[in-house]
Amino acid sequence: MALIPRNSAFSQVTALAEQRPVHAAFAWLHGNPKTIMDWQAEMVAIPAPFLGEQARAEWLTARFTEIGLSQVETDEAGNVFGWLTAAKLPPESSGPVVVLSAHLDTVFPAETPLKPTVEGELLTAPGACDNCAGVAGMLAIARSLMEAKVELPAPLIFLGNVGEEGEGDLRGVRQLYRQSALAGRIAAHIVLDGAGADSAVTQALGSRRFRVTVTGPGGHSFTDAGTPNPIAALASALTALTETPLPEEPRTTLNLGTIQGGTSVNSIPESAQATVDFRSTSADELVRLEVALHRAVEDAVEHCNTQAKNVGGPGRGLLDFAVETIGDRPAAQLAADSPLMDALNAVDRHLGLRTELRLGSTDANIPLSLGVPALSMGAGGEGGGAHTLAEWYSARDRETGLKRVLLLALAMVEWAAEQ
Repeated sequence: MALIPRNSAFSQVTALAEQRPVHAAFAWLHGNPKTIMDWQAEMVAIPAPFLGEQARAEWLTARFTEIGLSQVETDEAGNVFGWLTAAKLPPESSGPVVVLSAHLDTVFPAETPLKPTVEGELLTAPGACDNCAGVAGMLAIARSLMEAKVELPAPLIFLGNVGEEGEGDLRGVRQLYRQSALAGRIAAHIVLDGAGADSAVTQALGSRRFRVTVTGPGGHSFTDAGTPNPIAALASALTALTETPLPEEPRTTLNLGTIQGGTSVNSIPESAQATVDFRSTSADELVRLEVALHRAVEDAVEHCNTQAKNVGGPGRGLLDFAVETIGDRPAAQLAADSPLMDALNAVDRHLGLRTELRLGSTDANIPLSLGVPALSMGAGGEGGGAHTLAEWYSARDRETGLKRVLLLALAMVEWAAEQ
């Protein structure tokens, strides 16, 4: 992979910022804060739960079309694409592209009351920041480039993707890199997620999530006493799992997220279920914890079945179990000498910013794990209360964040055109 010398990266960004069309794009961002906020308020009023992003995708499709992007379409997963094509390349070109994406989904169920309120620069609503701020920022970049008639040397693809949150398990971006015709063409990928202009996620936090289910014959608490109990076995397994040692470096965590089972206090349950979350910067640690989970469940179920055989008569039912993977986000990291990192540093220098590099679990996990230069960054402004009903977003100084995104995207498009 060709690298951009650091001095050259700064010179490139400076030259980009001095172009008249780029000045015009900046001017559009400066002059249209209400348009951007209106988009954000409209979008946040549209529910977008897990596997329920269609209405918001349809809204984004309409906005991409209004802006004038080409090849606006939706794929099988529900991702929405819009192209800003290269000025001197034919539409059928198969060369490198750069992706600017923002996820459409939220953590909130479909029935969550969504009543956005706008007071000046402040928007309050569930999902206002995560990730309506990212999608609105993506739309603002697209609109500003179209209005300014910026000519690109390689295509810039705008993507509103599904399935980033929770059990979505990054399914939208997985679709892009596994089954899309674009997969082998993506030279760089910039993810817009939430607010801010002073940080970027360049290290992908890996995670593995599992659903453990223990089943048995069940029965009456008194007349069927001695029948193996799924809740008892599951509780024993989870207790053993929590005793698994966790290293401080690489930082690794274990969380028991939910547990449920049974129908009444005087019934031996027929099933019990729990969800478990492992996170680490090390893929090896995630494998170790997965093995520990399987061992803990198998040992606990075997112990309960052995006890039942000792106290019960012939034909008494025994416990069974299943461990299902419900999430798998790979760990990875953007190289310090990546052209994307060089471009980010150059943009910071030009705008007088300083980016804090962070660890996180975002859509960027997928491209980073595949060796594609990628990062996740905010789309400007400020936000808080993420994943709560009191979530809020302030557009104060959103413009600086959007300039940062715009310059970084243009720098990577130029780099992609040279590959």
